[in-house]
Amino acid sequence: MRGNGKIIQEVERHFLGAGWEVIKLLWSSDWDALLAKDEESLLLKRLESLVDGDFQEMINLDGPAVRQKLVGDDPRIAALLADIPDDKIGKLRRGGHDPEKVYAAYDRAVNTKKPVALIVQTVKGYGMGKAAEGKNKAHQTKDISPESRVETKNRYQIPITDEQAKAAPFWFPEEKDPATQYLHARRKALGGYLPERSDKYTPIQLPDVTLFEKQLEGSAAAAGKSFSTTAAMVDIMTQLIRNPEIGKYIVPIVPDEAQTFGMEPLFNSAQIWNQKGQLYTPLEIGISVIKYKESKTGQVLQEGINEDGATASFTAAGTAYALHGIPTIPFYIYYSMFGFQRVGDMVWAAADMMCKGFLLGGTAGRTTLNGEGLQHQDGHSLILAQTVPSVVSYDPAFAYELAVIVHDGIRRMYVNNENKIFYITLYNENLLMPPMPKGVEEGIKKGLYRFKKSEQKSAKPGVKAHLFRLRCYHGSGTAGCGHTRK
Repeated sequence: MRGNGKIIQEVERHFLGAGWEVIKLLWSSDWDALLAKDEESLLLKRLESLVDGDFQEMINLDGPAVRQKLVGDDPRIAALLADIPDDKIGKLRRGGHDPEKVYAAYDRAVNTKKPVALIVQTVKGYGMGKAAEGKNKAHQTKDISPESRVETKNRYQIPITDEQAKAAPFWFPEEKDPATQYLHARRKALGGYLPERSDKYTPIQLPDVTLFEKQLEGSAAAAGKSFSTTAAMVDIMTQLIRNPEIGKYIVPIVPDEAQTFGMEPLFNSAQIWNQKGQLYTPLEIGISVIKYKESKTGQVLQEGINEDGATASFTAAGTAYALHGIPTIPFYIYYSMFGFQRVGDMVWAAADMMCKGFLLGGTAGRTTLNGEGLQHQDGHSLILAQTVPSVVSYDPAFAYELAVIVHDGIRRMYVNNENKIFYITLYNENLLMPPMPKGVEEGIKKGLYRFKKSEQKSAKPGVKAHLFRLRCYHGSGTAGCGHTRK
């Protein structure tokens, strides 16, 4: 409410201006006959002139005082209310406390094709009687007086004595009471008495890690060419989508500039989802071999410059296993600086809903996009990722590490049914990618393994040096950031 204004009109203007249908539920059925008698709309105009503070005051007034508030200085309204006793005027309800009016409003809302805003007027602390009804302290009221209990009992016609009401026993209608039977019937129709979240779904047939043969062999499988971990990740998504067992579950998500991440090949194969299909001729036609395709059956979700929307899509896809029994696997790729820093609260909420999937922080570290200033110079996403308990974070340097991590993530989340989110940093520097050494898979998963064994013998027996390469959080690629430690 606005003590000195009228919040209903303010809210109504916003929604009407946006083209919504607005349904206002302000007055209960108690007012119907009175308003029908008001042929000149005198009472209606009087109600419109009162501010929210007046309505709050009226809740705490007795019948004669409410009458005076409604009449003001207009004798015509006094005549309109003359045949209504004071006690009835004092009990006129607001619309939100009339079950029939609430039902009618919802019925109209669900049968309206436009978006609907339903504005309902209620009384704070309704039902608590003089102890707290219509008072700002309603939230802090721990108990109500014996007199207020009797008042509440009478208002709701609870069939107990005044003495029983003062003692405040737990009361429930008898088993054969129509109200009890109705409640049981509704709970059964809704599927049970307690909210239930099911994680039962048809298990995914996880292909062997050799599906990512190109990443496991590195540059040797790419005719000796160097490539980035971002390019490797896009290729991994492409191979997953093409796989007959798992492909239909893969959901690539990008909020902005998919071509920066080299995702153009997915435009042809998986296509971009759009509920209207494609209504335009894309700019790339005739310029590039890549065709920008939008389709009603596309798999790529491109949300425009909208990290909030993309994170919402990630959450929807990552919880579909519980909501719909369909274990879709989201791969949300974004500029790493635009992740936990911007939507960390939404990632936390997703984790709280037991969401699963991959968050991919692209162009991480000190990137090659320096022309745009510091907005891409991310050096702390890995630290922020560790503030969310269910997030498993990795910072892989090589393509084969990425393949092992993605494969293990799918296994843990969708085969072993662990409630995890995998966060992986991706870099845009092109590097010569080595093939995967034998027997390092478990070490990659744990975060430390022997990349290469020295062939030189120590000059002193029993003395052996072990070299560990640690990348700074703001480093990039094997070229390092100038702060590489050994």
